[in-house]
Parts: sequence; C-alpha cells; structure tokens
Amino acid sequence: MSKTTIHRDMHYLELLSTSFPTIASAATEIINLEAIMNLPKGTEHFLADLHGESQAFQHVLKNASGNIRRKVSELFRGDIRESERRELCTLIYYPEEKLELIKASEEDMDDWYHITIHRLVSVCRDVSSKYTRSKVRKSLPEEFAYIIEELLHERTDDIDKAAYVNVIVDTIISTGRADDFIVAVCNVIQRLSIDQLHILGDIFDRGPGAHIILDTLRQYHSWDIQWGNHDMLWMGAAAGNNACICNVLRLSLRYANLTTIEEAYGINLVPLATFAMEIYGDDPCEEFMPNLLRGDTMEEKYQRLTAQMHKAISVIQFKKEAQIFHRRPEWKMEDRCVLEHIDYKRGVYIVDGKEYEMRSCHFPTVDPEHPNELTPEEYQLMERLHHSFRVSEKLQKHIKMLLSHGCMYSICNQNLLYHASVPLNPDGTLKEVELYKGEFYTGKELMHNIGMMVRSAYNTDTEKEQRQYARDYFLYLWCGKDSPLFDKSKMATFERYFLSDKETFKEEKGAYFQLRDNEEVCDRILDAFGVTGNNRHIINGHVPVHASKGENPIKANGKLMVIDGGFSEAYHKETGIAGYTLVYHSRGFQLVQHEPFMSARDAIERGIDIKSTTQLVELSAHRMLVADTDKGVELRSQVEDLRELLYAYRHGILTEKNKV
Repeated sequence: MSKTTIHRDMHYLELLSTSFPTIASAATEIINLEAIMNLPKGTEHFLADLHGESQAFQHVLKNASGNIRRKVSELFRGDIRESERRELCTLIYYPEEKLELIKASEEDMDDWYHITIHRLVSVCRDVSSKYTRSKVRKSLPEEFAYIIEELLHERTDDIDKAAYVNVIVDTIISTGRADDFIVAVCNVIQRLSIDQLHILGDIFDRGPGAHIILDTLRQYHSWDIQWGNHDMLWMGAAAGNNACICNVLRLSLRYANLTTIEEAYGINLVPLATFAMEIYGDDPCEEFMPNLLRGDTMEEKYQRLTAQMHKAISVIQFKKEAQIFHRRPEWKMEDRCVLEHIDYKRGVYIVDGKEYEMRSCHFPTVDPEHPNELTPEEYQLMERLHHSFRVSEKLQKHIKMLLSHGCMYSICNQNLLYHASVPLNPDGTLKEVELYKGEFYTGKELMHNIGMMVRSAYNTDTEKEQRQYARDYFLYLWCGKDSPLFDKSKMATFERYFLSDKETFKEEKGAYFQLRDNEEVCDRILDAFGVTGNNRHIINGHVPVHASKGENPIKANGKLMVIDGGFSEAYHKETGIAGYTLVYHSRGFQLVQHEPFMSARDAIERGIDIKSTTQLVELSAHRMLVADTDKGVELRSQVEDLRELLYAYRHGILTEKNKV
C-alpha cells in the first residue's frame, strides 16, 4: 500500500475515521467482517406469478417452502412421533391460532409449555446458526430479546446450565407469558428461515388477495420484485392510463374477483353497474360470464350483472386502446384497433381480407363510422373510474412499494432475475427495441431504460410530453409485441370473446420462448447483462410450466429456471400443480413443486401442510459462504478500506480520535 494511494483517498478516509476513530475500533470491525464472510450464505427464496393467491403465498413464507418441516424432522426424528412433529410445524406456521386449539383440548398446559418451548428453542437455534449474534439479535422482538438470546446460547445437556435454563422456562410460564413467548419464537423461526425474498413478478390479478400479499410484504424484512405484466397493468392504472384501468376491471370481472377492487382499494363500481344495466339490460352477454374459481357460487342475477359490467368495460377498453395505438403509430399496433375490423351489418370480423363469423355483434355504444369514440355516457363513466384509481390512497401506497422495491430486472449472486423475457431476434441475438423518439436499446440497457420510463410516469418533474408517453407506454408493456413483459404477436382478448375460429386465438410467442432452452442463447443474455461466474443462471416466470405434460422447468442445461408453476387456481388444471418455488441456500439450489393449498384452516385444525416435492437442481462443490456472495464482495471492499485506515493511523497520516 503506497502513500500515493493513501493521499488520493484522504477525503474518504477522513470520513471513514468518524465511524472508526481509533486503531482498536477499525481492527475490531475488520475482525467482525472477516468472521461474517466465513458464515454460510443466507437462504434466498424465489417466487413468481402469485396472482393474488394470498393464502398460498403466506403459507409458503411460513413454512419456507418446506424447509422448516425438513429441519424439524432432522432435529427430532427418532425422538418424537411424526404426528408430534407435524403439530410442532403447524404451531410454528400459525402460533396464535394453534395455541387456541391446543388450550381447548390439552389437560396439562404447564407440561405442554415446558416441552414445546424447549423444542421451539432447538428449532430456533438451528435456523439462527448461520447468522451472527448481532443479526439474530436484531431479528428478536424487543420484549423477549434477552431471554431468547440466553436460551439460544445455553444448552440443557450442559449440567451446570440445565437448572438455569429450566428456571427461565419456569418463570416464563409462571408469569403468564408463555403464549406470547411461543408466538415470538415462532415468528423468529419464520423470519430467520428466509434471508432474502425475490418475487419475479405478477402479484396482481385472478386471485382475491393481491392487496393482502402487498400488506404482508410491507412488514417483511427483506424483499425485492422484478415487475410482471400484471403488476405493470395496475401501475399503469394507478398512473392514470385509462386503457390499463379498463383492463384491470375487465380481469377482475372475468374472475368475479372484486374484493381487491372494491374492498381493498375503494374503487366505486356502482357507476359501472348502473351503466351496464342500462346499456346491456337486454343482452345475454354469454361470452362475458364470470369464470368462478375456488368452488365459488354466484346467484344467477349477479352473474348476469357481472357479465354486463364485464362487456361494458371491455368495449370501452377496445376503444381506449385504439386511441393510444393511433396516437403512437411507432408501436405498429394499429392492426389491434379491433372495432375497426368489424362489418357491423353482416356480423363478421375482417383481417387481411379474411372474414370470421362473430359469435355476437351487439355493440349499442359503437358508431361504425367512428368506432373508437366514447359515447358521452362512457366518457363520464371513465372520468369517474379514473378519479377513483388516482385518489385511492391504499393503491397508490402499494404502487410506491413496487417502485421502491422493484425494477425490470435484478442481478443477485450470479443470478439474473426478470419476469418474462429479453427480446431476441430469430437467430438468438439481442433485439433492438425502440423506446422513445428513435432511441433503440437491447438487453440490459432496454430493461434499465424501461424502468426509468416507468418511474418518470409518476415523477412530476418529468417534461409533460415525455410523462404522457410514459403513461401510454404502460399499455405497450402490457400487450406490445416487443415488450419484455409480453413478447407475443398479439393479445387475443377480442378474438376469445367474439370469434368462434380458435385459429384466431393464437398468440405467437417471441423468439425468446423458442430459444430459451438453448444454452448458447442463455449465455449470450447473461454476458449482455454482465453476469459472470461458473454457476450463473437466469431465473424467470410468466409462462406456466406444464408439469402434467412432462415439461421440465430446468432448461438450457441448467442455465435457466422457470418457476411459474401456476400459483393461481385458474392454472391448476392446465399445469397439474400449484406453483414452484426456488430455494438457494449454502449447499445449492432446490426447486420445490407444490400441490394446491387447501386453506389455512385445514393447516391449523388438521395439520395439513402443502404437499411439496423437492428436486435438487444444483449442488455446490463446497458449502457456500457469505464470502462467495455479492455481500462478500461488498464486505471485502470494506475490509480493504479499513486496512487503508489502519495504515493511515499507524503511519501518522491520520491521527486517532477520542483516545483515552
């Protein structure tokens, strides 16, 4: 280390010396950081395409994709029965609810408390073993921090300490704090079982609990999200894109899922219902009947009203989309101005000179001469819906969360994360995509600049024209041919509603989906994003893996992992499973395939966990340490800086402060 280097960095070292004012403090921090780097890496958890399935999402977080159950089995196999292990797991997942059931049936609660607290402390000790005492301490609830820390670091097999530990447990019980203590320890176990949560997009739509997922994440210790197309739709709606608002409402009505819209975000749908009944009162709206999930039932009159609302907002959607497509001809999407392709007298849809018979052709609000113009009533309705989305405080808070925790892509520990695709040419090279006013980007630059554009739609400092373009662009991200979140030839929404010929339903996937099993192509993408290392991967979701048909989620010789197995119930028949989660711990990758989650009540009352199958994807040659991660790179840099500070102190370049 030369004096030249020291003098060049003097300003930084002076700043660093305010935090470490003495040789002793700097040396202590170096020792601490070196020790941290030799701990096992924390467990990363990857989930994708949650689609509002809040109960399944919360359960997977609680059981850490079966990791807690595995640890309980390893700790107590041969010591306690399988049924007791299952009861202990359920208690860890749902402590408050399970305690109520146990107290209603258990005759000797003091004895049960003694046994259970010791078992929970054993599990907590195991899951905390890969963290520093400092990190564990920060995870502990303040009221029990000292007690839990004492129990974690004392063992009953030490004769000298057994009485000490037992007195602590006895006192917890005798002071009436056993329930609170158990809840606290269970929450710590859940917290320490997952170090970092990655969500690869699509929190919204289909299921009823997107807002619950976001409320859960608001309290979660460490998470990030790579935006999905459905997230982008809601972000566009919150930003005031009326075509996105229509799409959001259409999907909610399609799945009879109005809980998120009305109860969570306070969007008033009475004006839409009133309009729909008036305009479509005599229309059977058969194509728009809701798709009921979860065994839901709905009275016929409400089904019919939902279908009428569904059709009303769909027609407005087609109009609002066409207005944007004409306003943005550079997108080359004017062929998707679907209402312009209808011969209203003959009831046929005409594309490229070919005619397709329509299942129905009742459009009372469409002027064939000006098909994309809203009627005065539709205009007024959209004004009210627009206002509701813009002033929904909870929706705006949730979107801010997505902005603060999210982006289009992320690189973490040699893994490239994104929701759907990277646009490619047919030969596998990165495709140039125009973003704004003749600016073309590929790969990493494309993703980065899309993220910047998304944020500019919410930034009041953005120039007015660019901000309007950014708001419009949410629609392109939802359904544009070269959108990294869509990457298909078209979105055949209109065709599925109105045409009988299923050939028109086809949405040709982009080159990425044709080539993603090619290892060379995946390496090219990883190179373009600057992902290095021998064990680098692409991880994404978006397209459900058809496990029932034998499709493998591991592609390109292990370079790419697709973890959308269909969390949403709407996909269960199609995929044969209920989602994948990916776990990356110190020994490698594990892919966990889940069967459908029944309910939290079943889990609590009957001890029924999600049935999961774990597949070892990649086993590391050695147990990975913090030093092997991105955090390790950061810590090594800090150590180097601190060593420079030590040099400066010891050679008189800087003077120690606060020396006694």
